[in-house]
Amino acid sequence: MKEKIRIASGQGFWGDLVDAPYKQATGGPVDYIMMDYLAEVTMSILQKQKLKDPSLGYARDIPPLMERLLPVITEKNIKVITNGGGVNPLACRDAIFAVAKKIGISGIRVGVVLGDNILDRIDSLAASGVMLNNMETGEPVTIIKDKVLSANVYFGAAAVVECLKQGADIVITGRVTDTGLTLAPMIYEFGWDMNNWDLMAAGTVAGHILECGGQASGGNFLGDWKSIPDLARIGFPIAEAYPNGEVIITKHENTGGRVSVATVSEQLVYEIGDPKDYITPDCIADFTSIRLEDAGENRVRVHGVKGMPATPFYKVSMSYADGYSAAGSLTYSWPDAIEKAEAADKILRTRLDDLGLKFDEIRSEFQGYNACHGPLANVPGEPSEVVLRVAVRSHDRKSIERFGMEIAPLILTGPPGVTGFAGGRPKPSDVVAYWPALIPKTEVKPEAVVEILN
Repeated sequence: MKEKIRIASGQGFWGDLVDAPYKQATGGPVDYIMMDYLAEVTMSILQKQKLKDPSLGYARDIPPLMERLLPVITEKNIKVITNGGGVNPLACRDAIFAVAKKIGISGIRVGVVLGDNILDRIDSLAASGVMLNNMETGEPVTIIKDKVLSANVYFGAAAVVECLKQGADIVITGRVTDTGLTLAPMIYEFGWDMNNWDLMAAGTVAGHILECGGQASGGNFLGDWKSIPDLARIGFPIAEAYPNGEVIITKHENTGGRVSVATVSEQLVYEIGDPKDYITPDCIADFTSIRLEDAGENRVRVHGVKGMPATPFYKVSMSYADGYSAAGSLTYSWPDAIEKAEAADKILRTRLDDLGLKFDEIRSEFQGYNACHGPLANVPGEPSEVVLRVAVRSHDRKSIERFGMEIAPLILTGPPGVTGFAGGRPKPSDVVAYWPALIPKTEVKPEAVVEILN
């Protein structure tokens, strides 16, 4: 058993700093790099891409990244774990193999976790009594069944651990939880019993700290954000993990940002519900038990984490088509910028009403005044400019299309001092809605497949 392992965060979402994984691999000693690419809406985007092209459906940043990363991780024996396989992890694996062949690297083992995609099983599951009803509203899945775009089970760390046991250098998964990407190497390296709930919770907490990339090392920091040094060169966090479940959160030397009790604390409360019951497929973690200590410059000790048994369910993330939306904007200048923008909004709404268009929602923002805080915003004295942004949503595509034709006419038929219209008429975009559900763990089984490139 190793004395410790260092797990580096490489991505917080699809679209994060593309160089971060490479800098984590080259900036100092690490054993693993975890890269979290997925969100609920990401799965639906990837599913659409796969329907258009069966060779797609994964985070397409991965192959060009691997062209730079493979030589480094091969030389340094660094393992990579990512859920960037999306809805097509096999295609992602094949793309990595193609990159490896291109740059002359062989012998690399890539593991793939399969089984999370249940899109084609919704009917058969319902027939067997597994209804996948909305876990928040209780609505039956039948009301959206014909509009479902993606349906993926949130697996935990177990299948990733199996890939590592089979010698995988890189593990590509579909919808494995963000926390499971970090927990898995701890289980594997330290031989943890997956029924030891305190250890499972400790690894889960470490994963929660790493999952949002630079957010734990000073990015998006609500505290004294002005004091965070050199955010342009921010160092992503690293979990220095020990067999007893204790973790030191740190970052590479000579990088920007800061790891402190404050920055780690903010990340811990990010996107959680009941802090005593942080539910994952692997355990329930009690976030109120977490203890944080300053362990030196850019080092925070995380310990004392308590856990409880995992539930008998997996969460299912489903997405479905829910109509169309469009948005347009115009900028109104001083003097009377707010009054002009409000008048233009009223004119636009009157015209839309006169046309008898059908909208589920119309929302207006006055950027520079109330776009962030809405009705709680303080009215500024005399702003030099205000951007009117109007967005509409409807199941009637024709209403959305006609809305797009009504923005530009305000330039010559509305208040004066207007500018900022560019890019043509707003066009309808598909609205993708989220449907959370639960499924008994007995109904699905993750599968670990490891292949070697000879």
